Amino acid sequence: MTADEIQAVCRRVFGDDASVVSATELGAGMYNNTYRVAVAGQERPVILRVAPEPGRQYRSERQLMRNEFASVPWLTALAPLMPRVIAADWSHEVIGRDYMVQTHLDGVPAPERLGSYPRSSWPSFFNQMGAIARKVHAVRGPHFGPVAGAAYAAWSAAVTASLEDIAADLDSAGLDAADLRKIAIVAGQHRAVLDEITEPHLLSGDLWTVNVMLAADMPEPVISGVLDMDRTSWGDPAADWTIRMAQAKTDERQAFWDSYGSLDRSPPAVLRSRIYEARHIGAVRLERNRLGNANGVLDTYATMAAVLAELS
Repeated sequence: MTADEIQAVCRRVFGDDASVVSATELGAGMYNNTYRVAVAGQERPVILRVAPEPGRQYRSERQLMRNEFASVPWLTALAPLMPRVIAADWSHEVIGRDYMVQTHLDGVPAPERLGSYPRSSWPSFFNQMGAIARKVHAVRGPHFGPVAGAAYAAWSAAVTASLEDIAADLDSAGLDAADLRKIAIVAGQHRAVLDEITEPHLLSGDLWTVNVMLAADMPEPVISGVLDMDRTSWGDPAADWTIRMAQAKTDERQAFWDSYGSLDRSPPAVLRSRIYEARHIGAVRLERNRLGNANGVLDTYATMAAVLAELS
C-alpha cells in the first residue's frame, strides 16, 4: 500500500477531511497487509487490513476477509477479546482490494511476550486457549463449509471439496499434488465415517499463539485479545487447526485439555483425524510456497507420505 492509498482509505472511512498522521506496517501477518494507522482527530490508532488482489488469492483462500466479516455475528462469545469492525469495503472503488478498518487491541502479541514468563506459568496460557476454543466450537451453524462460501449438506462433501481446492492451488503453484489427491480419494472411500459428523460447529481455522494478544503488565500470561478469524468454517471441531496445534507436543500445552475437554479416540475418530491432518499438511505446503520456504515445502511430502501410510 502506498501512502496515498492509505490516505484515500482513511478519507473514505473517516471523512474527506481525515488526515493520516502515521502508518506502520505490522509484519506478523502472513496473508493480508496490516497497518497501524494514526488518524488526526481519532483518539486511538486503528488497524487497517488489506486483502491480496483478487488475482493473487488461491482458490482455497478466496475472499478470506469477507469470510471473517461474515463470522462476526457468530463470534459474540469472544466479543470482549476481539477487535470491532469500524468499516469494511468490498467495492474496490478506492483501491482494487478488499479492506477492513478495525479497532486497535491493547496488549502484546503472544509470540513476543510468552517467552518472557517462566515456563511454570505457561500451562495457564494454554488453559485459557482451551477455554476460548471450547467457546468457539460450542457455536452451531447452518451448513458445512466456510462461513461465507460454498455450503454443503454433508461433512464428507465439505472435506473432499477442501482437499480438491488445495490440490488445484498446488497445481497452479507448480507443485506436485498427487499425494493430496490420494487423500481426497481416501476421504471419498470413507464418506460414511466422515458423515458420522452430522452437526456443523464453528471452527476458528487458525487460532493459536500467533493470533492472540497478552496483557502487557500482568505477573502471568493473560490473553487479552483474539484476532484474524478469517479462516472460520462449519464442521467437526476435531478438524480445527487449534486442535492440531494443541496435540502437536506433549508439554505445557497439555493444560489446553483441562479446560477444553477430552477428544474422541474411537477408531472412526482416529481415521477422521488422519484425513484432517493431511488437509492441514496440504494447506501448510501451500502457505510455505507462498512465503518462499522451499525446504519447508519439501518437508511436507515426507510428512504426507507418513499419513498416507497410516490410511492405507
